[in-house]
Amino acid sequence: MATTAADGLPVEPQSLKKLSLKSLKRSLDLFAPAHSLLFAPDAESKRIRTGCKVRAEYGAVKDLPTEQGRGQGKGTSVSTALALPGTQDTKDAHREGTSNAIVPAPLMLPKAPESTIPGKNTTLSIPGSSDRFSTSALMERIPSRWPRPTWHAPWKNYRVISGHLGWVRSIAFDPGNEWFCTGSADRTIKVRSTLTLTGHIEQIRGLAVSQRHTYLFSAGDDKQVKCWDLEQNKVIRSYHGHLSGVYCLALHPTIDILLTGGRDSVCRVWDIRTKAHVSALTGHDNTVCSVFARPTDPQVVTGSHDSTIKLWDLVAGRTMCTLTHHKKSVRAMALHPKEKSFASASADNIKKFSLPKGEFLHNMLSRQKTVINSMAVNEDGVMATGGDNGSLWFWDWKSGHNFQQEQTIVQPGSLESEACIYALSYDVSGSRLVSCEADKTIKMWKEDLTATPETHPINFKPPKDIRRY
Repeated sequence: MATTAADGLPVEPQSLKKLSLKSLKRSLDLFAPAHSLLFAPDAESKRIRTGCKVRAEYGAVKDLPTEQGRGQGKGTSVSTALALPGTQDTKDAHREGTSNAIVPAPLMLPKAPESTIPGKNTTLSIPGSSDRFSTSALMERIPSRWPRPTWHAPWKNYRVISGHLGWVRSIAFDPGNEWFCTGSADRTIKVRSTLTLTGHIEQIRGLAVSQRHTYLFSAGDDKQVKCWDLEQNKVIRSYHGHLSGVYCLALHPTIDILLTGGRDSVCRVWDIRTKAHVSALTGHDNTVCSVFARPTDPQVVTGSHDSTIKLWDLVAGRTMCTLTHHKKSVRAMALHPKEKSFASASADNIKKFSLPKGEFLHNMLSRQKTVINSMAVNEDGVMATGGDNGSLWFWDWKSGHNFQQEQTIVQPGSLESEACIYALSYDVSGSRLVSCEADKTIKMWKEDLTATPETHPINFKPPKDIRRY
């Protein structure tokens, strides 16, 4: 329906789209002619702006002697003008003879005299090809201080041992390096592949062989910790006290005590001979899944699912230090057999710490990007880590360089998802590595003796940014 205006003439109805187009056309006609035009340049403002920029960028080198002044000797007066690629305005100012003008010159900027700093043979040079002065020309190039990795021969799988009927969860070597034993989810312990010990009613998560006695210690999800006499092949002691499954255990190297950690978030200390519960190291908020002992303070170090590592004073039963560098569960730790340092593995990365203070050293230079269940290091500085996805990575201990990445192959009849490494351990000599896996097998690894630095060169690049945490 048509509407009428004030004078009585009919007005044509218009749509919203048509009104919008009209408004856009009016705006375009109004502002388009002056859209690309700028304000007229002000010579005084330009001179002040240029002078400020010159003082800020070139104030330190503005009064350096020119090439011609150095060639003529000391008697020649030094020009205080700065040579820059000129513009028409600066040329006019130069003709007027002003003393503070910026003189255009096609020549390169003069070089500064050699640095007189003792022990430094660097020369300060001003590149003339760039319009802006760069401070990187004045900085001394410092070579990377990151240690270069030692060459290690690649490792290869040379034997696969089967016999368990469940996941192989733990391993321990005889101190005489004659045999090793493995614990499995089939609730059995196999020694020398010929002897089978039964007694646990759940999977066996931890094993340890005593250096001073003919004892084998085992811990499992059934809350039990058992001591086996290998001369009689039977259980002679049981240690009761854990409220849930026991995930890890370790023997003290100089004292007859046993350390166990479990899902009750407590690391318990036991007297081997009397079965007495000496103390309970409490402080973790989640499962204690890794532990190792050393002869001097801190004598006990534990890692937990609460993403922390605690260093313990064994005599006082208190925490000496808590390391909070990890963001995920610390499922594995490895103490270097010679150096006073240890490494810890989490799903975020692998970190190295010094002892006894627990100072953070550095991260490993690559990320395995999986849950790391186990790790081990030998005297040669080769560290191995095993992941939930079956990845087995080898690292140089000193530099943190990952020099080899292997992927385990599941045995026929197993699922692809069972390519998981639960435990790793070197033998006493450090020349053999044994991995316990979810496909119910035990794999043995050794170095490839035919490899040389020429056939397997080190592909190493020092890190550009070094994380301090």
